[in-house]
Amino acid sequence: MRDLPERFELVVFDWDGTLMDSQARIVACIQGAFRDLGRIPPSREAASNIIGLGLDEAMAALWPEADADQRAAVGAEYRRHFLVTNETPSALFPGARSMLEQLASEGYLLAVATGKSRVGLDRALGETGLGDLFHGTRCADETFSKPHPQMLLELMDELGVAAGQTLMVGDTVYDLQMAQNAHAHALAVCHGVHPPERLRGLGPLACLESLAEIPEWLAGRRGAECVRE
Repeated sequence: MRDLPERFELVVFDWDGTLMDSQARIVACIQGAFRDLGRIPPSREAASNIIGLGLDEAMAALWPEADADQRAAVGAEYRRHFLVTNETPSALFPGARSMLEQLASEGYLLAVATGKSRVGLDRALGETGLGDLFHGTRCADETFSKPHPQMLLELMDELGVAAGQTLMVGDTVYDLQMAQNAHAHALAVCHGVHPPERLRGLGPLACLESLAEIPEWLAGRRGAECVRE
């Protein structure tokens, strides 16, 4: 195992499933988009599994035989549902706001690397009022989708932080794989879309059950176990 720094300088968060409990809304919008095109919608499990990927990559995974035009069409319907018609509530996970505020007060650089579009992330940041806490953000429609490392590489370059002093926090294997590919460290949270056993298989530094645990973990209590079943 690589040595941990005395203090991480940059903490990068995934958004959906990590900071915001948006799984139900995303699944509903995916299923609605497929119905709009006369397709049998994917199951809740299948739709949940691709949360974290960029939209085109997600639709390709759910509809492998689709061509580029079909993927674009289902993606456009998804965006319409998510940004306009769907009213399924999405809220920050408990403790998310206070955790981010505490880390900011302690001098950490904070960033977001997400499979959301720029329009979607900016809307979420505006609605939650969290935008001013982040020093940088990257979205899947601006660069390569997870698990490609480019989002993390760009954020580290922009903020002048080395990979060894960067921590990626996420709820999916895509987040953890991205961290590995960028040679950064990874911390899993277990309240999102991928179960703990899948997350542990990627070797994160820890798998935490609550966002509220992160400040204490960063202060030195590494190795906390996730007990979610």
